Amino acid sequence: MDIQRFWRDALDLWGTLDQHPLLHAALGLIVLLLVSLLVGRLARFLILHSTRLLGRQQALRWLDDLRHNKVFHRLAQTTPSLVVQFGLKLVPELSATTQHFLGNVALAVTLLFMTRALSCLLDALLDIYARSEHARTRSIKGYMQLAKMMLWIFAAIVIVATLIDRSPLLLLSGLGAMSAVLLLVYKDTLLSFVASVQLTSNDMLHVGDWIEMPQAGADGDVVDITLHTVKVQNFDKTIVSIPTWRLMSESFRNYRGMQQSGGRRIKRSLFIDAAGVRFLSPDEEQRLGQVRLLGDYLAQKRQELHHWNEALGPVAELSANRRRLTNIGTFRAFALAYLKNHPNVHPNMTCMVRQMQTTAEGVPLEIYCFTTTTVWAEYERIQGDIFDYLLAVLPEFGLSLYQQPSGNDMRAGLAARPLPQSQPRSLDALSEA
Repeated sequence: MDIQRFWRDALDLWGTLDQHPLLHAALGLIVLLLVSLLVGRLARFLILHSTRLLGRQQALRWLDDLRHNKVFHRLAQTTPSLVVQFGLKLVPELSATTQHFLGNVALAVTLLFMTRALSCLLDALLDIYARSEHARTRSIKGYMQLAKMMLWIFAAIVIVATLIDRSPLLLLSGLGAMSAVLLLVYKDTLLSFVASVQLTSNDMLHVGDWIEMPQAGADGDVVDITLHTVKVQNFDKTIVSIPTWRLMSESFRNYRGMQQSGGRRIKRSLFIDAAGVRFLSPDEEQRLGQVRLLGDYLAQKRQELHHWNEALGPVAELSANRRRLTNIGTFRAFALAYLKNHPNVHPNMTCMVRQMQTTAEGVPLEIYCFTTTTVWAEYERIQGDIFDYLLAVLPEFGLSLYQQPSGNDMRAGLAARPLPQSQPRSLDALSEA
């Protein structure tokens, strides 16, 4: 009985609403809004739950990327506005003008959430592409950012046109007159987009490349390539953001070729003190002939010099006419043999020890070779071991490294040779003076 009485009172109350059309329409809109929210909640639950179940299949793993980027969440958010948009016709006592205005607002909200869903879809596609093999050589993040920017510009035009109930072509015609302003505002974006296309098409820059650009303070690995900037993590863990267009207008060094070749160059000189350069004595030749790396070289060289000096005849008695072995030339041959027998020096790349132009700091002997690894720490260890050994073996050839005099050298020289002391003058001499 209580339920029947409540239902009868509710019908009487609803019937009296015909006398108040505004209140009737307001209650109808409230009911429509509540229904749309409930339907939106239900649609969101069904969509997310079903995609979560389907994403467990190996062939449909890409659904997880869509779900993590909230593509389905944004699609579910369009449900309430769609319910309102199509349910306005069921609201009683609602004027045509109000219905048309509210319908445009609901349509604009639908377009807004659809645009957000498409933007999230582009992010999901970028994540899917990032797992492919092509992502290591070509980055499409700049293109995706440009596509999102164009999407939002187009969506903004359509949404505004929907709200003001005008054709989007009318707004587009107005944008034509503002093209000069737009080009000025988006100048950097256009330059960066063109530079990004050139960098990608010419295969000039990848994520993970080690680049060096001193004018921008960059010396490290590329961690991200976007439409506007390229982020470089320096070796001191600082991050440098370089505008993309600067990489086309200015020069930079890319070490990718070195990393792909499998060898890294060593190019460093030993400055030999020129005062120690001389000919080898017969005893020194015999002693150095017992060195494993020099045995074949000295035997061949002695035979060559013997035939040369015999061909000279009697004039060979003069030492200036004879050819003889020098300690710096023998050391150069030893260093080259040492490098060619070193297990960490690349055997298929250039390897030489060359004598450079003599300077005020001595005679430079340049070590030019490539290591078998490009790892920075290993490269420095190998380079250090090579030069440690060559520096330590220099005295065996009667050579020494040039070093500018220090304070200790000056004190040691003064202590070895004291300055002469002047004799004190007598008192008579001083008085006469």
